[in-house]
Amino acid sequence: MLRGVRLLIALVVGALVAACAAQPSTQPSASPSSFSVAAPAGPATASPPAGATPAPAPAPTSSASAVWRVGARPLPLRPDGFGQVLPTPAKLRTRSLPTIDRLPPPRGGGFQSAVRPISPMIRVRMGTTWGPGCPVRLADLRYLTLSFRGFDGQPHTGELVVNERAADQVVSVFARLYRARFPIEEMRLVTTADLHAHPTGDGNNTASFVCRAARNQTRWSAHAYGLAVDVNPFQNPYRRGDLVLPELGSAYLDRDRIRPGMIRAGDVVTTAFADIGWTWGGTWRSPTDLMHFSATGN
Repeated sequence: MLRGVRLLIALVVGALVAACAAQPSTQPSASPSSFSVAAPAGPATASPPAGATPAPAPAPTSSASAVWRVGARPLPLRPDGFGQVLPTPAKLRTRSLPTIDRLPPPRGGGFQSAVRPISPMIRVRMGTTWGPGCPVRLADLRYLTLSFRGFDGQPHTGELVVNERAADQVVSVFARLYRARFPIEEMRLVTTADLHAHPTGDGNNTASFVCRAARNQTRWSAHAYGLAVDVNPFQNPYRRGDLVLPELGSAYLDRDRIRPGMIRAGDVVTTAFADIGWTWGGTWRSPTDLMHFSATGN
């Protein structure tokens, strides 16, 4: 009889384990969206920062990946197509996420850069961020690779597409930031996937060229000419009324609480861009665009 009882208990336990294993996962995942941005054919009225909402990327191998996975939590949408502005999660209030190396880090640890025409491969990667209706010719854009420091203090290699006439100046700016050890989380091309990604509000891509209109306007943005750069969008958000971009970056509207990656008046970032004649969106009254530097003032 005792043997029969033991057999019954084993069957019950086995059934419970099988039931638990069959429960669906609750891990959130990013989903595609028709979130509208400016199409290359002409200006639109609303669009995200050049790199504020990146497409989900593979999780880094660092143990820090358990802290936050960028792009994994889609936001509810506002009527204007942006994500709802929600409080900054505790894990991002002092953001210091690891950099995912998509290109080999610079050898020897020194600053390295290269300026090249847009190759067929880079053109494919750019996707719909450029098209025949854009206000700048593809031949007038340049593909840059340049060194930057991550929040881990280590050297990494980033990439930007900028206007040919600004390429050397932009390289000189990032050389200064590298020497000053100013941290940058990510620097990669904006792609079609980014333009159509459902907003997650946690993007932090330092980027330049996107063929789009200025936000809330019908004229072309300086980004559409390759004459603007957004630096660390999460630590330096855009604000207009109740809209904050990235949508989870509200904690960084407090500019009195200084944290790594923030841009402040008179620091190395504003000084380096000012020395090449570019203006800072952090000086605007409304909207305030703390991430944004441009050669055109818009």
